[in-house]
Amino acid sequence: MLLDIFDPKAAPKPIGIDLGTTHSVVAYVRDGRPLAIVTCDGGPLLPSVVHYGGHGEVLVGRSAQAYQERAPERTISSVKRFMGRGSEDAQTRTLGTYKLSPPRSPEEAKMVHFDLGDRRKTPVEISAEILKSLKQSATEQLRAVGGAVITVPAYFDDAQRQATRDAARLAGLEVLRLLNEPTAAALAYGMEQRTSGTFAIYDLGGGTFDITLLRLEDGVFQVKSTGGDSALGGDDMDRAIAEKLLMAMGFEVPSDAPRSVIGLVLSTARDAKHRLTLDSIVTLELPRKGGGGVAVMLTRAEFDALIAPLLERTGRAARRALRDAALEPGDLDGVILVGGATRVPRVRSYVAELFGQEPMCDIDPDLVVAYGAALQADQLGRDAGDTLLLDVLPLSLGVETLGGAVDRILPRNTTIPVAAKATFTTYADNQTGFELHIVQGERELAGDCRSLARFTLKGIPPLPAGQARLEVSFNVDENALLKVHARELSTGIEQEVEVKPSYGLTDDQVEQMLMDALDHGEEDFEQRRLAEAKVEGSRVLAATQKGLLVDADLLEQPERDEITRAITLLQHSLEPGTGPGTASRIQALTQALDDATHAWAGRRMDRAFKSALQGQDVARLAQTVQHARGVDAHLEEHKKSSI
Repeated sequence: MLLDIFDPKAAPKPIGIDLGTTHSVVAYVRDGRPLAIVTCDGGPLLPSVVHYGGHGEVLVGRSAQAYQERAPERTISSVKRFMGRGSEDAQTRTLGTYKLSPPRSPEEAKMVHFDLGDRRKTPVEISAEILKSLKQSATEQLRAVGGAVITVPAYFDDAQRQATRDAARLAGLEVLRLLNEPTAAALAYGMEQRTSGTFAIYDLGGGTFDITLLRLEDGVFQVKSTGGDSALGGDDMDRAIAEKLLMAMGFEVPSDAPRSVIGLVLSTARDAKHRLTLDSIVTLELPRKGGGGVAVMLTRAEFDALIAPLLERTGRAARRALRDAALEPGDLDGVILVGGATRVPRVRSYVAELFGQEPMCDIDPDLVVAYGAALQADQLGRDAGDTLLLDVLPLSLGVETLGGAVDRILPRNTTIPVAAKATFTTYADNQTGFELHIVQGERELAGDCRSLARFTLKGIPPLPAGQARLEVSFNVDENALLKVHARELSTGIEQEVEVKPSYGLTDDQVEQMLMDALDHGEEDFEQRRLAEAKVEGSRVLAATQKGLLVDADLLEQPERDEITRAITLLQHSLEPGTGPGTASRIQALTQALDDATHAWAGRRMDRAFKSALQGQDVARLAQTVQHARGVDAHLEEHKKSSI
């Protein structure tokens, strides 16, 4: 047996986290190489799904996924798409079927609040639960966790980045740096395979798309241009299939189907997408509106046609990024694929057509971003390494001027960290303050750009119009977060303001959430253990009861009596009413039932196998076995990758 030996005096290990739309990954560096940490689900990929139970319990990952069809009103997935968005944002209304709680004040309107029945939760709080789970997994394996490098889409604006930092703070993580996902992927490839060249990083994940053109030379990673769409990804492929399925079931599109039906159809659509990566045709069994069932056949060609508009959106962003960097496809030394959705065959062939070369996918596209984050965390943790990362601003930063126009102080694709200054003056006599409206975007009018924050800088002497002169400095750090410094030149009065995006949590709100988490830490942990134990106990109980309906004749009387006793005890433990140690008791009784049915399960498998062999000729049997192996390999791959 090989054991990892941990030094209790060793310094905490820095980690890298890919906080993804569909899945999240945490990794660290050992012996110079990045390794993914096994999460609570038994693999490196943690589904970015959170379920809030009726008794205060919170589930994350596969255990939460189990409730997506049964309790969709309490289960949130793809929350990353809501990060940094307000309830009144136009895109918010297109991002899903979740019930949103009406804002109770103008301040609340700046952030989405999910209505979960007996509670309201923000995307920041939900993301924090995912980060807590990843941190717990890392702590269990590494014993002591240091700071974290957390990746974000390159096209995330300041509000979305600040929301990510708030979520990390709420999860108890020190953020060493926010790292653009494409840059993280390039870091992983650059450290392991390349020393120089110009590359395109095509990152199509579950909910976001990024395209980044990156130059690697003499240890310097410099982003030449970036673009993308923060509301485009594999989830949209699922929705395209789901619309086709809903029509076949007899529902209108936009659908009038119940949320439970929509959950079922989205799950079926996701499975169809996975299967079509290997198969050319799939048949899906679904209930028909009004009763009965319907079989829907979907070919890969039909799937390719459904996602064609989505791929063309990625193509437009890619061509724009090439123009911004003054590059042609032939100037690229390679194209790197990132994100689970790049496993789709048509995506890979489209990328090959778009850039005129076959893309690289040597590193698992689901893990490459976390690997790059781990490498960066290791360097920052050791304050070592000779790799320099030069990210860029994804969107221009500016100030609204009189009349509503935008004075751009830092244009998009400016390398960060960076600082710049601009000088403004008063427009009215005796004006004693400046109201600054900070915006981000490429439109000419402030009303068409993204509002980041508004500030009133007071204390300006009452001078005639045009006499007071205000020097405003923008300082963007390596995390693409902005600080504004203002100084009135004639008097020297100055003020520095850290820009808190309009859609972020205030310090008081974050602090209160942290206090709540500390006050209820043990209680929350036990509630989670109990909920997970009940899920597993119910699963084993249902499987056993189903087996008794068809194969009870394979049991000897002593076995039947033992299984009956185990079922009764487990059923009682799952009934309402809990006390100290309930989770441990359920786990023990679940294991007891599993042990009691072990020998019987073997006999059931033998019977099923013999039944399958009856009437089969050798050639047909070989074909069936070969098909079964293919299906098994296919399922195992998607269990790992889960696009």
